[in-house]
Amino acid sequence: QVQLVESGGGQVQDGGSLTLSCAASGSTFSNYAMGWFRQAPGQEREVVAAISWSGVTIHYADSVKGRFTISRDNAKNTVYLQMNSLKPEDTGVYYCAQGHYALIGGAQPADFGSWGQGTQVTVSS
Repeated sequence: QVQLVESGGGQVQDGGSLTLSCAASGSTFSNYAMGWFRQAPGQEREVVAAISWSGVTIHYADSVKGRFTISRDNAKNTVYLQMNSLKPEDTGVYYCAQGHYALIGGAQPADFGSWGQGTQVTVSS
């Protein structure tokens, strides 16, 4: 059973930056695609970014393209989310998730099988 632990959340001003990390254990990390999702109060969980096992294929939500960068280090069993030019609408709980397969199977929560506990990101105006 994989365990995913997110870190790096916090509160920043509009236009600020944060880097989230997700450390995985209990599975062969490099065998699976990984994703970052977020959930704002009263809203559904939505994909932010996803990355294939090799890092070659990457998907971003339109709302974060050009501002966020997902990456992974398979030697460290860690996936990252660099967030720049943050906006108040980026506020939410950010979750790391492991895909069912090596390639990105989809961008819905159902396409990912294991989840971290989440880390809060708050962007104030």
